[in-house]
This record gives sequence, structure tokens and C-alpha cells, in this order.
Amino acid sequence: MLGTLTRREWLEMMAATFIPGQAPPIRSVEVFSAPYPVAGYFKFFGKDRRDSVLVKITCEDGSYGWGQSVPIPTWSYETTESVISTIEHYLAPVLVGRNPFDLAGAHEAMNRAIAGSFSTGMPIAKAGIDLALHDLIGRLRGQNMPERWGRHPLPRILLSWTVNPRSLQETEVLVSEGLRRGYQHFNVKLGPDPRFDLEMCRIVRKLVPNCFLWGDANGSYDLASALWVAPRLADLGMNVLEQPLPSNRLSGYRELKKQGALPIILDEGVVSAGDLIEFIRLGLLDGVAMKPARTGGLWQARRQIEILEDAGLMFLGSGLTDPDVSLAASLQLFAAFQLKYPAALNGPQFLKGTYLRQPLVVENGWISVPLGPGLGVEVDEERVRSGLGARV
Repeated sequence: MLGTLTRREWLEMMAATFIPGQAPPIRSVEVFSAPYPVAGYFKFFGKDRRDSVLVKITCEDGSYGWGQSVPIPTWSYETTESVISTIEHYLAPVLVGRNPFDLAGAHEAMNRAIAGSFSTGMPIAKAGIDLALHDLIGRLRGQNMPERWGRHPLPRILLSWTVNPRSLQETEVLVSEGLRRGYQHFNVKLGPDPRFDLEMCRIVRKLVPNCFLWGDANGSYDLASALWVAPRLADLGMNVLEQPLPSNRLSGYRELKKQGALPIILDEGVVSAGDLIEFIRLGLLDGVAMKPARTGGLWQARRQIEILEDAGLMFLGSGLTDPDVSLAASLQLFAAFQLKYPAALNGPQFLKGTYLRQPLVVENGWISVPLGPGLGVEVDEERVRSGLGARV
């Protein structure tokens, strides 16, 4: 076991294992469909709601934790149905009876039950389990995640407003709405037309000349287009270029990195810490847009940020239009590691409603980090079980 863990992780696991009365075994893992109404157009939503799956893990003594999986089939292969069936039939059975503090063992058990291919299998489903375990551990210890990790967190996170116009005429309207709501920084959805993208970014930069401007192509360029557009985006004042190519175009990323027009940020292709280490060795990136939902949860996301810090590379805060519990987990992580850049956490921008007793609120482009134990938030369990949907 020690050969697969860092010394710190092994010590954490052993400390949890040998403290009497602190590790009641897991009794049950429950899943609930938890949809949210959508507010406005977002390119990855094909319908008027954003589906999610809430996960509750309960121990033999009645202690519990909540997590959330946030599949988007137009972004990745996982669906609401596949997340629910994977947890119910494959992940829950290998977790019942386990020590909830043994996060490394939980991930090893889940990865045996659902194997990977190029990288971790079903990471979005596993993220729901991981977040629930972190929430449970924090509640048992009376600590939030930064306290649990021995870190001093930021009290709030600065956000970035997402601009994804369907026409150039929409660009100014979308930027103006972000400014009206107090946002100072902007991220733009790029691709597949680089000429459209250049004109859109010219408009955005003119309207907000001092913002941190973050371009995200979600893998939609081919290499020739990416090499052509990157220096032109740099000339317009773009700060970073995220995922310009599909995840498996590794030689293309090496060419873009050598070109050096913009910092190249990876997203979709980095799921495990092993992926990240390999891509760093190959010289493919300048940083990662970190998403706990994509990496299988906080366990891997935290390790990846530490790897980036050790390598002197950037980490940006991002998400999968995360609502409620998943959003709270991202805030805990980014606050703990003193995020230096505006976070593209656009759940509050594109979603309505909540399953929390006290919803997370954005004020003038900032969002406060919840202070309660675990992930810091309280789920309205009665509403979840009733199936009434998110409270708007």
C-alpha cells in the first residue's frame, strides 16, 4: 500500500485508522436525481435544465456526508443515468463497511470496481462519492476542508463571467450583463471558427480593457487553426488559452507550447495525477484549469494542484457549471490553495434554484467560501427526497 501513496497520505490514513471511535464504518450510499432550472443559453446545455446527482453517505452511527456528481453528456461521456447506475451497482457495494477516513482505499476500491481506459473510469460519478466522503470526514472532525488540510484559506473567491455568444451582436449584451452584476473578469468560449473568435475577443477586450481574459476552446480547434489564432489572440490581449485541441492531440500541444504565443492550459485531458505528471514531462502545458468534478473529486484535485505548484505551473479554478454541493467543494479547494486568478465557476450565472438550506450567493463578482464543517453547506434533505426539484 505504501508504494502507491505519498508519505503524507499514508500518515493521514493511519492517523484516521488508529483513533478509537472516530471511524464508524459506512452503512449506506444513496443517490438522488437533482435537476436545476437553467437561466440563459449555455453551449453545453441541450435542454432547459441542468441535471445532477446528489450522493449521501451514512455511517453506522448516523453520521453522514453529502456529495454531488455533475455530468454533462455534451462535454463528457457520463450521463445522469450512467452516474446513478454506476454508483448504485458498482461503487456503493465496495464502499459499504469501509472506514470513511480511508480516502486512498476508497479510491483504490472504486478504481477496481470501475476500471479506467486512457485514464480514470467514470470520474464524474466517483467525484460524487469523493465529495461525500470529504464532507463526512469534516463533519466527524468538526473541520472544513482547509482546516482539515492545515491550510489558511481565502475568505472569498473572485469569479469570471462566461461569454458564449451565438452571434457577434450578442457579445456586447453578454459583457454588459456581467458588468451590471459586478463582474470584473471574463472568460470566452472559443471555436470552431477562429475568425469569429478574434472579432468576439476584440469586442470583449475593448469593453473591459483591464480584465483577466481567458479563452477556452474546449478542444474545438484543429492544430493549424490553433497555431494561426493563438498569436492573434495574444495580440488582442488574451491572457491564457485553455484546451485549444482535443485531449488526445499530444504532439499538437507540444507544438503550441513551443510556439509560446499564449500560456496553454489543459482541462479535459487531465483526469488523474498520473496524466498530469506525464503531460508535464512531455512539455505540453503551462497550467491546468482545475475541476474537482472532472478529476474524481478533491482527493485527486488536491494532489494535482500540489504537483503544479511544485513544477512552477499555473492552476486556474474552473468547473462544470457546478451547483450547490459541487460548487461548495470547489470553493473549499480554491480557497485552501490561495487561488491567484478569477475562477470560471459559472453555476451561479447559468443555473437557478438550490437544494441548500442557505444558498451560495455571488455579490459583485465575489462568492464567499462556506465556513461550516465538511464542505461547509447544509443540504435540505427533505426537499431532495421529496423529488420536488430545486427551490427557486
